[in-house]
Amino acid sequence: MSQNQRPEFFELQNGEKAKLPFSNSEYESRLRSLRQLMDDSGVEAMLLTSMHNIAYYSGFLYCSFGRPYACVVTAERCVTVSANIDLGQPWRRCYGENVIYTDWQRNNYWRAIKSILANAGRIGIEGDHMTLASRELMSEFLGGTEALDLNREVMGLRMIKSAEEIELIKGGARTADIGGEAIRDAIRVGTREIDVAMAGRDAMELEISRAYPDSEIRDSWVWFQSGLNTDGAHNPVTTRPLEAGDILSLNTFPMISAYYTALERTLFVGEPDADSLRIWQANVGAHELGISLIKPGATCSGICAEINRYFAELDLLQYRTFGYGHSFGVLSHYYGREAGLELREDIDTVLEPGMVVSMEPMLTLPQGLPGAGGYREHDILVIGEDSVENITGFPYGPEHNIIAA
Repeated sequence: MSQNQRPEFFELQNGEKAKLPFSNSEYESRLRSLRQLMDDSGVEAMLLTSMHNIAYYSGFLYCSFGRPYACVVTAERCVTVSANIDLGQPWRRCYGENVIYTDWQRNNYWRAIKSILANAGRIGIEGDHMTLASRELMSEFLGGTEALDLNREVMGLRMIKSAEEIELIKGGARTADIGGEAIRDAIRVGTREIDVAMAGRDAMELEISRAYPDSEIRDSWVWFQSGLNTDGAHNPVTTRPLEAGDILSLNTFPMISAYYTALERTLFVGEPDADSLRIWQANVGAHELGISLIKPGATCSGICAEINRYFAELDLLQYRTFGYGHSFGVLSHYYGREAGLELREDIDTVLEPGMVVSMEPMLTLPQGLPGAGGYREHDILVIGEDSVENITGFPYGPEHNIIAA
């Protein structure tokens, strides 16, 4: 391409293909399932626009920075559409083809997509991801092409994990445990939340770089909260120094090639008072009950109902803050969610072999009440044909997680 050429889009294979998170046969298997869904739904192509679905079907995890990306799947092709600012990296990191759109003129992204779709009369989209503005542009550039929202159906395909996915998730759980050990070792009176969090994050990133040397090292994080800051499960880390008697929340989140895993534990700096110990033990009881209920054939809502009954008998149900668990896979705190597999009252999904779910009850008592603070434990379970494997190894409960003041 000469200096004077200003194309709307182009292809560039800069360097060699990188080693992707999964084998070529894994990506082909995913694409076969998606193409079967396309056939069943009567669409000629699938326009994927979310980070999680593009990563799932192509291996490429984009960094948007205000620019749109896509993966277009047809009966014969799988093509990522990326911005010129990334140049050759999307091609190196994707399974299949890549088209780069330029910013010489506005909406070259849609011109590139149109060139791949050709004359498709009906396409599938992610209705939960496309904005009103992008839907209007799609109508403008794709003319009479009909769009069918297949978000829920595509999510359903992701909910059953392959053997390769489960192996990566297990590696993530092991890495989360390593981060947890580093955090526990860093807890001292006077140490700030941020210092403890950095110790856990650094330990996880070092382990990921050792165990997965071909991966992109990105996005792992820790939420380590103390005292009042434990009341929310997703509260950011602060510079608050730890004090004797503090309730603590340890939360490690290693990210390996777009796959999220988690470890969450309650700890105390020094012996907790009697009320705090009672609430903590009640939440541990819910955690163990929940783990026992996760098995093939159980329903999300049924599991939720049993734990609700347990908390209600202890007069603690009003302090539950969210559902009891969720699916794992292509997931992060800013992309991805398999909402059809969450342990909530309004979800009746039946657990099946190949699903991976967490058990993570949380009780939060507001400041001023005896035992005030947020209590939570979190394990990850892999559902097999005849058994369930807990892949979280870090211990939980008062016997293990009271740190000497």
